[in-house]
Amino acid sequence: MGPETLSFCCAPFLHVPLLDRLAPVRAAGFGAMSVNVGDVWALEAQGMPAREIAARIGDAGLALAEMECVACWMPPHDRGGDDDLARMLRTMTPDAVIDTAARLGAPSVAVIDMGPDPAPIDHAAEAFARLCDRAADHGLKAHIEFLAVGGIRTLDQAMAIVNAAGRANGGITVDAWHFHRSGSTLDALRAVPGDRVHAVQLCDALRHPMADPWAELMTQRLLPGEGVIDLGALIATLDAIGCTAPTGVEVFHARQAEQTLAHTARDWATTTEAVMTTARSPR
Repeated sequence: MGPETLSFCCAPFLHVPLLDRLAPVRAAGFGAMSVNVGDVWALEAQGMPAREIAARIGDAGLALAEMECVACWMPPHDRGGDDDLARMLRTMTPDAVIDTAARLGAPSVAVIDMGPDPAPIDHAAEAFARLCDRAADHGLKAHIEFLAVGGIRTLDQAMAIVNAAGRANGGITVDAWHFHRSGSTLDALRAVPGDRVHAVQLCDALRHPMADPWAELMTQRLLPGEGVIDLGALIATLDAIGCTAPTGVEVFHARQAEQTLAHTARDWATTTEAVMTTARSPR
């Protein structure tokens, strides 16, 4: 896998069983896909071992890009609400997710902080270092996805944690929407060693932010090339710093509820390939 590989990011389609995603995702032109830890747990509960799940993914012609995601890795993640989302996030501990990724043969685990308050850099770095050490025991990388609505909101904050943790297998995810909405800059990205970018997720953004950022995040992210993010410059910068992660696509939009997965996957692939071609064409 490399930057030319298109990777299908699973999060917008968790309502479709994992095995039912494989054929339409591959037919659309994707060469890799992320897998959510809940996908694996659901199939294992039905009696399918992880090695068979991995074989089914490989037989479909897809590589495993990453495991999503560790969400309960520092205080106060183990506390909070009693709604379905909060309970689910508390199950996504480093041990549980990393062990699952190792069983499946995923190369890395994504790490998020969904908390509403800024994460203290020193506490986050200490917790991330422990997480990275646990991942390294299985030969895995770990990468923080900074979320414009979460506790680690910007590229600079994520890299401060990665650098303070000081672990060779630690890095970041660069998601175009969060990069744009958090006010992160290409200058800041140019200062990041390319081997610290373990995952990339492309989509596009509305010209003007919605009043409710969570509503925009979950229902109004646009296809690459539909919005105002300079994705060409983002891709060119990632290439320039030596990022070798596959090019992931992750689009949450309300219209996809009326589309088949095959339709949506084709839209994702077609628009992303056009943006990549333009970004990498000689000028």
